[in-house]
Amino acid sequence: MLFRFISSVSIVLLLCGCVNQPKSAYDAIVDKANPASGIFASVQAALDAAPATAKKPYRIYIKPGDYYEKLIIAKPNIQLIGADKNTTRIYYNAYAGQQSTEPGATQGQIWGTLGSGTLIVRAANVQLHHLTIENSFDFLRTDALANDDPKRIANTQAVALHLDNGSDRFLARDVNLLGYQDTLFVNAGRSWFDKSLIAGNVDFIFGKGNALFTESEIKTRARGKPSNPHAFLVAPSTNIGSEYGLTFIDCKLTREQSVPDNSTPLGRPWHPTTQFADGRYADPNAIGKAVFINSWMDAHITQDGWYSMTGTAKDGTRIPFLPEDSRFFEFNSSGPGAVINTKRRQLDEKAVQDYTREKLFDDWLVE
Repeated sequence: MLFRFISSVSIVLLLCGCVNQPKSAYDAIVDKANPASGIFASVQAALDAAPATAKKPYRIYIKPGDYYEKLIIAKPNIQLIGADKNTTRIYYNAYAGQQSTEPGATQGQIWGTLGSGTLIVRAANVQLHHLTIENSFDFLRTDALANDDPKRIANTQAVALHLDNGSDRFLARDVNLLGYQDTLFVNAGRSWFDKSLIAGNVDFIFGKGNALFTESEIKTRARGKPSNPHAFLVAPSTNIGSEYGLTFIDCKLTREQSVPDNSTPLGRPWHPTTQFADGRYADPNAIGKAVFINSWMDAHITQDGWYSMTGTAKDGTRIPFLPEDSRFFEFNSSGPGAVINTKRRQLDEKAVQDYTREKLFDDWLVE
């Protein structure tokens, strides 16, 4: 069928060598519990040893364990392959308002959302398989505090995976991406998330990149205290010149037990504050694109489906951006959270034909 990618995914994985392989197929092995000659004690050490400009996949196998590391992949063709997505875990607890304690040039600086990621990718043809990437910042503790509580932390954006400038043709398959606010930042290039779990609450999938999600679970997590709305799944900032943004096909929109019914919009339009020649204000060309096709939705999804978001005007005031002015659509949604009304615009049978892997990704993964 048009929206089923199982056969094409299998072919791609065979062609790129991403299926389970014997040890001899790996270029490096990481085992923090039993480091030895030829075995790295950290993922960072294995990345340091990788070639700077590999022309073919460089496969790093990561044995089970919890790896407390903050990583940047700036070398192409790196593949991180865990033993299992529930036993190989890379985690860190940076958040946007935190002062960096890392050695080097960034020490003492504020991370900001851009720098908070547990894993930041700045190169092409990077892949993740069978592992968890988590930002373990304790969002719930500060979220539970009153807004005027002096102990409350500001700027709690805490990214697990950030696809930064330079990232393109990124593939994640059978992975967990865990966080709360801003879990997944798809800010550049083309990316494909297949058979994976992405979990969070506030705007937890966001950015301007062209990202495809297939047969994946998009899970809304708890809040520290009641909030209305409870959460937002997506916050795309797609440039008006880009045809595709965040595309979900054959996905399941689930929730943790404490997430109420009719509490979580599918998303809202993000117009990032940007420096222009005439001032710093919300980008008027960030006309977000998000499409849900053949996806099952639990009852936490709101009846209205989408929500507004404020941004900075040229004069410094806050102005609203409305979902109807963005590119938000559904097709063939199902489940208790699926509703058709004037606020939840639908693609027709003809328009949905444009959402194939080949059209979304152009020449990528086409042999």
